[in-house]
Amino acid sequence: MIWKEYGEPDKPVVLLIHGGGLSNWMWRPQIEVLRREYHVITPILDGHGEDHQTVYESISKSADQVIDFIDKKFNGSVFAICGLSVGAQITVEVLARANKIAQKAVIESALVFPSESIAILTKPVLNLSFSLIKKRWFAKLQAKQMYVSGNMFEDYFRDSTGMSKKSMLNLLTDNARYSIPMNLKNTTADVLVLCGTKEYKPMRRSAVLLQQTIENSVLEMVSGCGHGISLKLPEVYLDLVQKFFASEKSMKKKPDKL
Repeated sequence: MIWKEYGEPDKPVVLLIHGGGLSNWMWRPQIEVLRREYHVITPILDGHGEDHQTVYESISKSADQVIDFIDKKFNGSVFAICGLSVGAQITVEVLARANKIAQKAVIESALVFPSESIAILTKPVLNLSFSLIKKRWFAKLQAKQMYVSGNMFEDYFRDSTGMSKKSMLNLLTDNARYSIPMNLKNTTADVLVLCGTKEYKPMRRSAVLLQQTIENSVLEMVSGCGHGISLKLPEVYLDLVQKFFASEKSMKKKPDKL
């Protein structure tokens, strides 16, 4: 895992953990704004981007790496940890394992309802489609689904073609098998759970379950958005997160009807 840092080191620390198949470049709009008030750190997960030569293993190992980094560099706690998709699953795991590690956390589109059938199908599907990943036309279709556009596409295409088959298989199967940790209810962090109203049902159910499990949490369903609020609507994401960071305490909010 590679760590990138932005902003003044004496300011409150905010970690931004990217989604699977992406890298820290996805956070450019957020870095540009948040670095004015925070010391922003964007880890690059094993198997991704500049760290593509390291094999991605699991959410569990990634969480251990994040906790170890925070323990060694910041004496075990930071102001906030934010994550998208797999990055959000890692954030959930970190909060469950180290309940006092952050004052605030943003969990965006974290799947916590495991599907063994999807996990089992991942390998044969990947075997059939892996060669397509290196095709530019296929990458454009994938990028569109993930709201990766503009100058970020070239970063996505470069990094997706550089990711090993082993890393991708581990990433996809582990994502499908991840379930909500029992110890998550013990976190002392104030948590913002984000989900798009157009995300598929297991993701929306996951958002509700996370909000119900975490005592000091609030759920925001972003209208008209699928998977990747921080990518499609960076201004909306920043507005929600900055207000959340500035709030003294979040209140429980009843989830929208699914």
